[in-house]
Amino acid sequence: MKEIIAPVSREILKKELTEDKFLRPTNKAGNQIFLVTAHDSPNVMREIGRLRELSFRAGGGGTGKELDTDEYDFMKKPYKQLIVWNPDEEEIIGGYRFISGSDVAIDKNGQPAFVMSHLFTFSDEFIKEFMPHTIELGRAFVQLKYQSTKMGIKSLFALDNLWDGLGALIHSIKGAKYFIGKVTIYKEYPILCRDLIYEYLTKHFSDKDNLIKPITAVSVEAKSKKIAKKILVEDKPRPDYKLLNKAIREKGENIPAMFNAYIGLSDTMRFFGSIKDDDFGSVYESGIMVVMDDLLETKKQRYIQPYIEYLRKMMDERRAARTAAREAKEKQRATEGKKPVWRRRAKKN
Repeated sequence: MKEIIAPVSREILKKELTEDKFLRPTNKAGNQIFLVTAHDSPNVMREIGRLRELSFRAGGGGTGKELDTDEYDFMKKPYKQLIVWNPDEEEIIGGYRFISGSDVAIDKNGQPAFVMSHLFTFSDEFIKEFMPHTIELGRAFVQLKYQSTKMGIKSLFALDNLWDGLGALIHSIKGAKYFIGKVTIYKEYPILCRDLIYEYLTKHFSDKDNLIKPITAVSVEAKSKKIAKKILVEDKPRPDYKLLNKAIREKGENIPAMFNAYIGLSDTMRFFGSIKDDDFGSVYESGIMVVMDDLLETKKQRYIQPYIEYLRKMMDERRAARTAAREAKEKQRATEGKKPVWRRRAKKN
């Protein structure tokens, strides 16, 4: 396992995080969201790779390399990187990468060149009907010191700030209807707790259309199935989730944060099964899909509506600035004894 690289200078990062890459302010904690690529912000990409590896390695995963970057970050049409930036500490809090299905090529085996493709296979139905309207998300992380209460309100809203970014993507990417991605459980997580989560997901969110399937699915132990059947007795996902959460807490564990976040977004999430990824610290990856239109109304109001209001505010400010500039110019012309532009145009007509 290689030693992780040193942090990239804050001054270098700030030079690359220019105004044209700014997406939106966060709803809480006073942070900022930027969109970059490895091509337009190579040093930011390097710092993202460093923080990814630190975060994933601490959990028992990671690449084992000096930083976590790969060909998907650097290809001709690369995955875009969405990051949350702390302007006070001048550092990256967290982020994830994404790509639109319309930008993804089909390989020689007839499979889309998503990151997920090395672990999952995609049906013809998905490729034809869903892929053009899909965004793949991946490599979601929160920097280690923001995973505790050490950074106060910045820590409290770190993951929430990432969802602010999702809200902006939902509103701004034309034709997008679905999110797909992998959610990770590290190998040190107790097998029974992992199995209970998988049984819950299978019960309430299984993909009956076989749109996406793991190449070699992880199986749940028979003993775990019996225990899950006794615990998960509710018909609806929300009440059953409370029972799942209680059972896992009684075993001294928590449901992984990203599972908790995705399950909380929608009641129609699809679960595609799970697979072990031996190339990433032998973690267990679960494939999921979220339908954007099916987000709970509370989530739409929390993550999408503020972005729409922010855009309106920016448009109003630009309009006001243009009006002020035009009026100042006309005032100057009047001072110089020249006719206003609109009067000269009217005379020509």
